[in-house]
Amino acid sequence: MKSRAEQREDTYNRIVVAAGKAFSEKGFRAASTRDIAAGAGVNQGLITYYFKSKDALWKAAAGRIFDQLREVLEQPLEGINAVDRRGESRERIREYVRFAAAHPELFRLMVEEGKRSDARMRWLVDTHVKPFYERFQRIAQRSLGVNRAAFPHLFYAMTGGASMMFALRPECRRLTGMDPADAQVIETHAELMARLLVP
Repeated sequence: MKSRAEQREDTYNRIVVAAGKAFSEKGFRAASTRDIAAGAGVNQGLITYYFKSKDALWKAAAGRIFDQLREVLEQPLEGINAVDRRGESRERIREYVRFAAAHPELFRLMVEEGKRSDARMRWLVDTHVKPFYERFQRIAQRSLGVNRAAFPHLFYAMTGGASMMFALRPECRRLTGMDPADAQVIETHAELMARLLVP
């Protein structure tokens, strides 16, 4: 049986996961705390208990997915020689594709929030996207010699190309007949993106 602290943590996590799903699918304005509570399987009053505002809940949901991405990308690589920078870059791209497949809400959230120059977009970029961007830029400069002027194009090619088919899973299934959630499709896409971006 779970302790009270464990139950509280479990409830908090369920709310944050449900909020991430709702915000990425409906956007901040259209996602209601009632829908989020239903998705989490909790009473709506618990959202107010855990979060002072809808904005605080949104920040927790956005922060969670970027924390998960950071954790994946900071894991040491196995079987990659430390001096094989191109190999390291390819494997980091494969990891990003696998993460995008498992978390299509990341790309959906970025598209939703990236449409407006408001406080949420600025917070998201400054707090979470910029460190990821700068990390990927260092890797690209080190392994590919990509200059600063060309890097933004490479960044958007990588993030969009790696994520879009997973974020648009129903469209991809209808258009191509393949399911982006299939493990073999994910690995094929990961390898294609790695070889395309790091020849």
